Amino acid sequence: MSKTILITGAGHGFGKGTAFGLARAGHKVIAAAQIWPQVWDLRTEAKEQALELEVIKLDIRDEIDRQHALTYDIDILVNNAGIMESGAMAEIPMERVRESFETNVFGHLELTQGFVRKMIKQGHGKVVWISSMGGILKVPFLGAYCATKHAIEAIAWIMKEELAPYGVKVATINPGAYRTGFNDTGAESAYQWYDPEKGLIKLPDYRDALSQQYDPQEMIDVMVEVIPSDDHLYRTVKPETTADIMKQVQANEWKAKV
Repeated sequence: MSKTILITGAGHGFGKGTAFGLARAGHKVIAAAQIWPQVWDLRTEAKEQALELEVIKLDIRDEIDRQHALTYDIDILVNNAGIMESGAMAEIPMERVRESFETNVFGHLELTQGFVRKMIKQGHGKVVWISSMGGILKVPFLGAYCATKHAIEAIAWIMKEELAPYGVKVATINPGAYRTGFNDTGAESAYQWYDPEKGLIKLPDYRDALSQQYDPQEMIDVMVEVIPSDDHLYRTVKPETTADIMKQVQANEWKAKV
């Protein structure tokens, strides 16, 4: 059955691929992009592909944009927009940490609260939080990003229990390292402020890790399948090797010493 789905961060990467995939599958998609050039590009591309896709501007941190998004009646909200800031936790500028939480956590939580009110009244709905392997794992030098995703894990888990009696479902999707460009720009972000001559902790060379990322189409295909489904696991992790690593790391934490 066709669903009405709003997805944030649809200007590129997983968000764009999933928005187009859901539209091709016959769902009514509201693709929310952060800036106007992304909006125009999405509209143009959707028209070229003869796809029914409604595109709106939504900077998740902007109250006016959030209130405009809340005028839509939807079945499913997909909290996908996000930023990644790198750097050691001992010296990453607090401004970067706050920006990460404003985008990845607080802005989405405000939007979610607004839609959940509507979902409770209609007696059904679903909120899908796009988390990360970093929501479960610890990734040195990506601590600010992981902290926001750990927060999302807690929010989603608790919301799942609180909203179940009202017919509203909550789930997470946890991608591994896929080649969307997101990880590359996140890794590079520290060099906006990091001074190797004055830095407390030396930044690693990310090039080897970034060269081993997966094809994002695998994750997009899974998202297109899972998001509108009425029956799926609470947490969806891809690739399978990442899921295995996440489970093993969690088990190891119970044996870890200082």
